[in-house]
Amino acid sequence: MIDVYSWATPNGHKVHIMLEETGLDYRVHPIDIGAGDQFKPDFLQISPNNKIPAIVDPDGPGGQPISLFESGAILIYLAEKTGRFLPADPLARYATLQWLMFQMGGIGPMLGQAHHFRLYAPEKIGYAIDRYTNEARRLYNVMETKLGETEYLAGDAYTIADIATFPWTRSWQNQGIALDELPNVKRWHEAIAARPAVQRGVDVLAAQRKALQDDAKAREVLFGATQYAKH
Repeated sequence: MIDVYSWATPNGHKVHIMLEETGLDYRVHPIDIGAGDQFKPDFLQISPNNKIPAIVDPDGPGGQPISLFESGAILIYLAEKTGRFLPADPLARYATLQWLMFQMGGIGPMLGQAHHFRLYAPEKIGYAIDRYTNEARRLYNVMETKLGETEYLAGDAYTIADIATFPWTRSWQNQGIALDELPNVKRWHEAIAARPAVQRGVDVLAAQRKALQDDAKAREVLFGATQYAKH
């Protein structure tokens, strides 16, 4: 039984979806990031960067327990544990890993900044809104070109690259994106959204999450002095 320490965010959804897709047994421990659970000592022992998700697998490599943080590392671990969604063929494997890194280094950070400045920042800063909205559009256009060539991001097979990227594209409207203008991305997005395991994965902890726009305390915890204090 894998213990998952998570919350209903795009990065959390990645791991929830992967666990549902692989059929591994797991138990969810809510880490309410708006309430500051990510700064508790027990969680920091597992995730020293105070970010969700993190996992503890008592049956890790060689039968030894393992704990992991960083969603991309967790996806690779679960793929290797189950032999699914990360091809064994070297060319296909590296194609998958490069698109996973595209998500980790581009899609996640840049779309996250677009969300912040468009929705959550205490003041509207035009330069920041334009910068990150334009970068979001650029990244979507990269996907649009690729998905015009192949069914999925890394080729014609559904992989951890798609599992990592899809949750970030669920909020395309908040990022200033018109999905109808990106027919290849829209086709890919709708195909993944229709998968039963994906639907179960995005539902994990969803009922417990509150809208940040309505929660001043949570915004302070996530974006204010609490985030940068030594814990």
